Amino acid sequence: MAMEKTFNAAEAESRLYKAWEQAGCFKAGANAKPGASTYCIMIPPPNVTGVLHMGHAFNNTLQDILIRWKRMQGFDTLWQPGCDHAGIATQMVVERELAKEGKKRTDFSRPDFLAKIWEWKEKSGGTIVEQLKRLGASCDFERTAFTMAGAHGDTRTGHENSPNFHDAVIKVFVEMYNKGLIYRGKRLVNWDPHFETAISDLEVENIEVAGHMWHFKYPLAGGETYTYVEKGEDGNVILEEERDYIAIATTRPETMLGDGAVAVHPSDERYAPIVGKLVEIPVGPKEHRRQIPIITDEYPDKDFGSGAVKITGAHDFNDYQVAKRGGIPMYRLMDTKGAMRADGAPYAEEAAKAQAHAKGAAFTENEVDAINLVPDHLRGLDRFEARKKVVQEITDEGLAVMQTITKTVTDEDGTEREVTETVPFVENKPIMQPFGDRSKVVIEPMLTDQWFVDAEKVVGPALDAVKNGDVKILPESGEKTYYHWLENIEPWCISRQLWWGHQIPVWYIPGEEDWYPICAATEEEALEKARLQSPEGTEFRIVADQQEAIEILAEQRKLLDVKDEGAIRSFEGPMQVPMFRDPDVLDTWFSSGLWPIGTLGWPEDTPEMQKYFPTSTLVTGQDILFFWVARMMMMQLAVLDENLPVKDRIPFDTVYLHGLVRDAKGKKMSKSTGNVVDPLEIIEEYGADALRFTNAAMASLGGVLKLDMQRIAGYRNFGTKLWNAVNFAHFNKVYDADRQAYDIPDAKAAVNQWIIGETAKVRVEVDEALEAFRFNDAALSLYAFVWGKVCDWYIELSKPLFNSEDETVIAETRQTLGWVLDQCMILLHPIMPFITEELWGNTAKRDNMLVHQDWPTYGTELVNAEADSEMNWVITAIENIRSTRAQMHVPAGAKIPMVVTEFSDQARAAWEKNEAMIQKLARITTLEQVESFPKGCAAVSAPGASFGLPLADVIDVDAEKARLEKTLGKLAKELGGLRGRLNNPKFAASAPEEVVAEARANLAAREEEEAKVKEALARLAEIG
Repeated sequence: MAMEKTFNAAEAESRLYKAWEQAGCFKAGANAKPGASTYCIMIPPPNVTGVLHMGHAFNNTLQDILIRWKRMQGFDTLWQPGCDHAGIATQMVVERELAKEGKKRTDFSRPDFLAKIWEWKEKSGGTIVEQLKRLGASCDFERTAFTMAGAHGDTRTGHENSPNFHDAVIKVFVEMYNKGLIYRGKRLVNWDPHFETAISDLEVENIEVAGHMWHFKYPLAGGETYTYVEKGEDGNVILEEERDYIAIATTRPETMLGDGAVAVHPSDERYAPIVGKLVEIPVGPKEHRRQIPIITDEYPDKDFGSGAVKITGAHDFNDYQVAKRGGIPMYRLMDTKGAMRADGAPYAEEAAKAQAHAKGAAFTENEVDAINLVPDHLRGLDRFEARKKVVQEITDEGLAVMQTITKTVTDEDGTEREVTETVPFVENKPIMQPFGDRSKVVIEPMLTDQWFVDAEKVVGPALDAVKNGDVKILPESGEKTYYHWLENIEPWCISRQLWWGHQIPVWYIPGEEDWYPICAATEEEALEKARLQSPEGTEFRIVADQQEAIEILAEQRKLLDVKDEGAIRSFEGPMQVPMFRDPDVLDTWFSSGLWPIGTLGWPEDTPEMQKYFPTSTLVTGQDILFFWVARMMMMQLAVLDENLPVKDRIPFDTVYLHGLVRDAKGKKMSKSTGNVVDPLEIIEEYGADALRFTNAAMASLGGVLKLDMQRIAGYRNFGTKLWNAVNFAHFNKVYDADRQAYDIPDAKAAVNQWIIGETAKVRVEVDEALEAFRFNDAALSLYAFVWGKVCDWYIELSKPLFNSEDETVIAETRQTLGWVLDQCMILLHPIMPFITEELWGNTAKRDNMLVHQDWPTYGTELVNAEADSEMNWVITAIENIRSTRAQMHVPAGAKIPMVVTEFSDQARAAWEKNEAMIQKLARITTLEQVESFPKGCAAVSAPGASFGLPLADVIDVDAEKARLEKTLGKLAKELGGLRGRLNNPKFAASAPEEVVAEARANLAAREEEEAKVKEALARLAEIG
């Protein structure tokens, strides 16, 4: 079985993956032992538009480690793959493609546009699945699910085996609607003016930008005044003046047009005299300016700015809460594109309506929303253009708060002088601005009609499931975050104003006053429900949208019975009543919230549902704990049979949360920074195994994930080290073409007994680490064992045995090395599947591929205590001798004598049994026992022994001292600089976190180096 000199990952990986797939190695239940327990992982579904990035690579590596490990243990495993239909992202991709042809979405009918998306999906939507295979992901890809499978227009090509996810989503919506858990209402949402849709918080990027804070005066109504008194911290008055206004500060002056109140803190004494009074909004035509009340609320911070804040409930999330608490009207100022509204009656009429509402006139929520309080000359302007005009108008009227500034000017003759002037008070300061993560436009908080899940009604069981231990969240800090979010939960907005997605299963027919909703799973069911609720003989006509329905209804009204004008139910004879479907689609988080059951075929009682639900472990990012994990918990517990125990309805028993993958310095990866790493490029250069091992090695529970390219190169070398060890075994005839795999050897030689025991120890360590989701501990234990114990020590220690003239010893060593290398392959396989599978096939006649090899169950019963003690003593002695030689700069090839003053019986026995081995590996010629060390000896310790290396005639002590002292001086300068930076409070406060962390790491490294140099100098001092 000749092997190549090195592992050719580029050639082998695709070949091995195809072999696994063709053999059905990843199918659900593959390699399961009779009566085995199930172990199921649901992949966090990547967007169908997605390509593999480092977050995917990290996340899926951990899942693959778990599933390969459990599969080898004989569990009945399923790693369920699939993709999310990604509403905004997919629609954006297809619209961009159409734009290249000079076309827009609105140039098509909705069905025709959706057909374009399905066409794109079949051509390009499977990219990330193929890329996951390059990583080695062992999902059952024949079961690849898709969250839009079964929807109208689905071609089914490429996902014939996906369950009908669409019908499951629609069924859940209808059932939750009928239970009163879903409703339509008007609430504040994140609005993307580019895509003209509501978006989730996760799709909003808060970015620091240069901003402005304008300070304006709101005059008291009727010219009233009050005494404004401001006091210092000591309670003494520092300002007292008569004012006829209250000052506010805002970063968004254009929203002042929709103010409903000015709020101050209840304990703010400055404004106590005017609480309850009215102020005038300082913008718009003077004769029609609205008056709004001054109210108290806990929200304003009396120590920030003026302590007074304007309340614009329809355009700010904090203001929205204040408005709800105080019953303050909320007026929407912008249209779906982020322009100032241009609809409605002239401003004078709209302002009169708002003033009437403020004085107690009854208005419905929709009537308030219809009021357009944008002055006529600002209507239709972009919001930022309107902002400029509002600022200018207020300033021109003298209602901007002014400040006196001093500046230096230069006269014509070159003379500099200081002048003072009064200017509007505008603070130039950085502000956090919300942007759409895909549209890159500023997000507008906007009051709109949306569909919501009444989350308070379904959150209880999801909280209890974690509190009572049915579901474990790791790290534990994730549980605190989970509780915080769910205990303060708000209604969940589940509608999006898109075309691509699960269309809301609600149809509308004309009602007594408004459109009457009918919720049904299909159009046929909706029509049947409409007929049952209407006069006999009424016929319904499905139309495209509400506008068409209004037009048809206007024509139909001409046929109404004049005795009951306006009532739909008084149609005489067969009538065609317009009926249209809600145009919105469901948020993708709603459909992905059903991922654990929808992928298994629910609501059908499928064999997969019976077998694999509840699933086992969920591996996902901390950032979607609320958006996905919590919602899966809520939805599964809400829609599955309530008569079932909670343990049979929870979607998973363990949630493993990880953070973002960052660069080597701990900095977030971003295109703008230029530090984004492409995992496919890493795989091409280093191989998938090196990337996977790096991912595992940095996956400490709750730790920061720093991707260091040097580590990846190092772990590629680790694979090469194992490859070379197997080549060494081939050279020593451990393997041949007809040999079966080796059983656990019955070894007699201490070296062989020792390595068998070390193998048993690491098997226990790896299992304990993986059981506790300590992937880094498993990886680092294997690294230390394979590289350190096997490749460095055992192979070296075995060479004298292979050179023995005793065939029994040689045969035992062959069997031991063969078995140990097999165990290396088996234990490493979940992390490094490609190179281990290649080695497995090149080393013996195998009954099955490594992917289906039984995971070992041996333990510390294989440890021979006597051999373990003996060989660990030998290794410690050699390591300490080598370390001292290196520290003293003894030439590597120099063979030197050694003396010993203390020698316990146990240490002496270990030396005598392994003297030739120690002398060879430590480059020692002789060992002489002496009463005391002669001058010029460097001390070397080992358990039960005190050795000395006579170095006076081997090294130039003075030259070595000079070299080390020079190094120490250089280190002292570096340490001084680093300590100075870190002890500077300004550096710690202002420098980026990753820069501070790097400085601390550098300090620790230099301090460690300094300690070693000082130790070496101390040794030299002993020598003389």
